[in-house]
Amino acid sequence: MGYHYIGSCRKFTNHVSSINFHIVTAPFHSRWRHPCSFLHSKISIGSPPPHGALHAHFFKNASLQNLNLANYLLSLYVKSSNLNHAHKLFDEILHKNTQTWTILISGFARAGSSERVFSLFREMQEKGACPNQYTLSSVFKCCSAENNLQLGKVIHAWILRNGVGGDVVLENSILDLYLKCKAFENAESFFESMNEADIVSWNIMIGAYLREGDVEKSLDMFRNLPYKDVVSWNTIIDGLMQHGNEGFALEQLYCMVEFGTEFSAVTFSIALILASSLSLVEIGRQLHGRVLKMGLNSDGFIRSSLVEMYGKCGRMDKASTILKDVPLNILRKGNFGVITCKEPKAGVVSWSSMVSGYVWNGKYEDGMKTFRSMVRELVVVDIRTVVTIISACANAGILEFGKQIHAYIQKIGHRVDAYVGSSLIDMYSKSGSLDEASMIFQQINEPNVVLWTSMISGWALHGQGLQAISLFKGMLNQGIVPNEVTFVGVLSACSHVGLIEEGCRYFKMMKDTYHINPEVEHYTSMVNLYGRAGYLIEAKNFIFENGISHMTSVWRSFLSSCRLHKDFKMGKWVSEMLLQSAPSDPGAYILLSNMCSSNHQWDEAATVRSLMHQRGVKKQPGQSWIQLKDRIHTFIVGDRSHPQDKEIYSYLDSLIGRLKEIGYSVDVKVVMQDVEEEQGEVLISHHSEKLALVFGILSTSKRTPIRIMKNLRICTDCHNFIKYASHLLEREIIVRDTHRFHHFKQGSCSCGDYW
Repeated sequence: MGYHYIGSCRKFTNHVSSINFHIVTAPFHSRWRHPCSFLHSKISIGSPPPHGALHAHFFKNASLQNLNLANYLLSLYVKSSNLNHAHKLFDEILHKNTQTWTILISGFARAGSSERVFSLFREMQEKGACPNQYTLSSVFKCCSAENNLQLGKVIHAWILRNGVGGDVVLENSILDLYLKCKAFENAESFFESMNEADIVSWNIMIGAYLREGDVEKSLDMFRNLPYKDVVSWNTIIDGLMQHGNEGFALEQLYCMVEFGTEFSAVTFSIALILASSLSLVEIGRQLHGRVLKMGLNSDGFIRSSLVEMYGKCGRMDKASTILKDVPLNILRKGNFGVITCKEPKAGVVSWSSMVSGYVWNGKYEDGMKTFRSMVRELVVVDIRTVVTIISACANAGILEFGKQIHAYIQKIGHRVDAYVGSSLIDMYSKSGSLDEASMIFQQINEPNVVLWTSMISGWALHGQGLQAISLFKGMLNQGIVPNEVTFVGVLSACSHVGLIEEGCRYFKMMKDTYHINPEVEHYTSMVNLYGRAGYLIEAKNFIFENGISHMTSVWRSFLSSCRLHKDFKMGKWVSEMLLQSAPSDPGAYILLSNMCSSNHQWDEAATVRSLMHQRGVKKQPGQSWIQLKDRIHTFIVGDRSHPQDKEIYSYLDSLIGRLKEIGYSVDVKVVMQDVEEEQGEVLISHHSEKLALVFGILSTSKRTPIRIMKNLRICTDCHNFIKYASHLLEREIIVRDTHRFHHFKQGSCSCGDYW
């Protein structure tokens, strides 16, 4: 039933001087006539308007006096999103009725132009025109978008005073306003008073509770829902997934199937994302098959969800196959900045998902290549994708490409806010450039906890513990409340510089002052803090006192400390504990074998290697890489695949000889095999970081710092080798291994040989 406004025209009762609206009441016709039905069939939303000639014809024949035709032409402009022409025509119509005002107001409301809607609505009242339910629904929509609860309440009060009711569409727009403005008491009261709440009303309430994080209340409403349509199921499944209840969301998806509710395109997108979050590739494949069967594979957003699902499940080959029909060149901007693809947003999202998939699977180079292609083809890249590729640069330690992304952000005019700033700080820190990271931190006004934490973690990663702790104190003085990640950085900083008392105090502060329950990272940092400082008994006691003997990472950290302090007896016991908790962890075997080798206990080392072989445990191959210009050069031990391998090995042999003259000697104890000393020297001399270093020396000027990344811990011999090289060649050399950064300069390292 539609609204019928009866009685005399009344102004809004207005207690707020800034709101000067009033509503005039009058009857209205519920049907809008379409005298030009032959043209109506030819109009599609978003298409270029074919009615310019019709407009000119109206002018010529003074047909604008025919209000029905004028309103219809106005609706054509609105439907084709040509709002400027619509407004021009609107101004030319002399005798406007409610329909005239409503057509233009609804058009601007759909376009999100709330201020234009409010202005037109005010003008409508001043001209004495009467709003209908469509007018009011559009105004309520804009009130919701702008969080203008005050105006919404004024209009609602007028509706109640005039005894107007019965239209569920308008009532739903009022309900949505209260919920969007977080006026839950008003919303609940209004919902209870609705005479004919429909499925949309229930779905609005369920969605609002989920947005507020009240999962229980949303589930109660969902269970009490008399009839569940596809939107109801989509809302509850997506909401549960957003709040980390993926398992329960999957149960609801199964229930939806049992109820026989037909999947919509949105359902498939949600279900595919759910499968990706749970890494359930088989369910994803079944959904893919159903998509193909229903002929929905051309839907852009389903395609994007398929790409994300296969990417998160490690099937980048399948993800790539899905995108073969969406070449990047059809997504580029045209001469007028308009993307020339039928489904531009969906296509861009699909390719963005491809970038995320590569990064998720550690295929950083492929992700960067795809991102470069998107930029080269002038595809509009959203900031989330930019941040994703920044994280790839951070994880891979690729500084030059990270700088290019930073420049790209500046080029597109995006402000470096906390979200982007924290990712840039992380990237520069992990790529070995603390100066740039610190500069970005200082440029952001009122940094939040994420930014402070990123900078603290950066200092800690580079072994600059005192600077990290100083920054932490500054953060507390600013009234910023630290989170669990902040304390990981702080405890790591204390560990790197051996600040036992400070580390223990901050660990206690985390629990007692900020009521943060320690996670595995905090416990591991504390064991590392004790162990690196040589307090091995205290580290052992800490593990058992806190009941964390089941955590593999704490034993791995403890074993590294035993190796560092050459406590073979304790190390052997720790290795047994580690192998019990992680029998398939290659790191445990490598640490134990290295410790045996360093003590010349070759039989013990051989036993460890034999045990690895029996259990099918494979050692992760060591890799080192270095970026020069736009290329990443990767090396493995004894690598002969590089085009400059002859030059690299020739220079390396020469450099080893020169370093021996100033005191360097090859540490054959780090070799995992019982071999002759001369053979051991050859094995160690060709480690990947040495090859990467020599390539960097040959390819860069003397003033350029050499930055090397390694996927494993740097061995003692390579560490010693690079120290001597930095002194002899007067070069600054920066190496990032799995533990920290090593800044080599003038024959010394920032870690103080303590890593």
